[in-house]
Amino acid sequence: MGEKLKRIHPRVLHERLVSAEEAASWINDGMTLGLSGFTRAGDAKAVPTALVERAKKGEAFKVNVYTGASLGSNIDKMFAEAGIVAKRLPFQAEPLMRKAINTGEHLFVDQHLSHTSEMLRADVIDRVDYAILEGISITEDGMLIPTTSVGNSLSFAETAENIIIELNTAQPEALVGLHDIYSPNKQGERDPIPLTKVDGRIGTLGIPLDFDKVKGIVFTHQEDSPSTIVPPDEETKMMAKHLLGFLRSEIQAGRLTESLMPLQSGIGSVANAVLHGMLDSEFENLVVYSEVLQDAVFDLIDAGKVTFASACSLTLSEEKMQQVFGEFYKYRDKLILRPQEISNQPEIIRRLGLISINTALEFDIYGNVNSTHVSGTKMMNGIGGSGDFARNARLGIFVTKSIAKDGDISSIVPFVSHVDHTEHDVDVVVTEQGYADLRGLAPRERVPLIIENCAHPMYREQLWDYYKEALERGGQTPHVLEKAFSWHASFKESGTMRKLVEQK
Repeated sequence: MGEKLKRIHPRVLHERLVSAEEAASWINDGMTLGLSGFTRAGDAKAVPTALVERAKKGEAFKVNVYTGASLGSNIDKMFAEAGIVAKRLPFQAEPLMRKAINTGEHLFVDQHLSHTSEMLRADVIDRVDYAILEGISITEDGMLIPTTSVGNSLSFAETAENIIIELNTAQPEALVGLHDIYSPNKQGERDPIPLTKVDGRIGTLGIPLDFDKVKGIVFTHQEDSPSTIVPPDEETKMMAKHLLGFLRSEIQAGRLTESLMPLQSGIGSVANAVLHGMLDSEFENLVVYSEVLQDAVFDLIDAGKVTFASACSLTLSEEKMQQVFGEFYKYRDKLILRPQEISNQPEIIRRLGLISINTALEFDIYGNVNSTHVSGTKMMNGIGGSGDFARNARLGIFVTKSIAKDGDISSIVPFVSHVDHTEHDVDVVVTEQGYADLRGLAPRERVPLIIENCAHPMYREQLWDYYKEALERGGQTPHVLEKAFSWHASFKESGTMRKLVEQK
């Protein structure tokens, strides 16, 4: 215990050491929890697990669960299995929790990831009763040093009634000094956020703690869960090729240089794979300003392509995690981790002029994007930070494969079944078939580009037939309303969107 206590520099906090079970016993039915964690990194682990054990012993209770984004350590899975969630926000990515959301077993509030902290600060959502935050250590001047993510931990610490700290001795102490913690004032009372370059520092190295709120400190020793990304395949390689072609055209037009602009890439295998495609490109001296740093960013650093990366979390595959943390000295001076309201801050995204690359479930012939709801009703994961970036970036780019389910689903449809990103926020769409640059184009100008460049050949005739019929109805954005969702209805009824073609 002596070595562990060295991580708690203020001696007044030594007397607050408790077990995870004792800390979990303080949480009552109806409370709201703010858990650290962002895309499986830096999540609270021991106390949430102890809370699940209470439920397994037959105790009935439900809590609201706020996080930064998705959790690792099977926390969301165990919460869903135990049935202890009343409401979850702002993002999740766990199949069992997804099922519980879609069956109505618990509520889910799908938020832009920059908005949660603003809502907490404005006191418009339930106040956090207990913030449960993972850290490496507590400094002499009373700051909690986060681990592999910052997420909403700062906002939870500021607004919660009570704080429970998990000090994780499995997290490398080399992370100390990596973070830049900055909190804006309330809206209407704040100054401009003074971040003007990706590697700028504007805050403190840790999260300032109010010792009166710190009710308990739990020691843990558990690594983060590895990410679930898969290696690039032929289709994602083609998508990367098309995206690089678009960027080269921007350089040729004099709008970009080979250093491009700061890059942002969303979570997941497709976005990671597309970013990975830059490894063999001529682009260099790149910088990244994103919400999450995945394997591809570290591959680009190793290749000398990326010189600096700022984000909210480090979310790596198991192999990459071992490599990066095994030689962290190589990356230490090239990284910063920030709160998600700063990594996803519209003010900064607009100022820095980001090139933003995010994943779509589907998009339509006018450029509207659905990134959350399968067939318009079933939640997948959540909007995450894609809206924060797409609306405010210099270039809002969305990528997806043109078909799914062996061709029974077209990812390009007449009208998306749920709109997360309107045509006004989408600049470029990319599939393995090609790309469509939608900037400055009226709705009727977008349609030919999207159908011919992005749709799979097996669906192009079907899309043209729909559009030609829609043109007869007229309008700024022509549609055949009674057929706008017929593709989705066909898939539900017969298991394929191709039924419409076959019936001709």
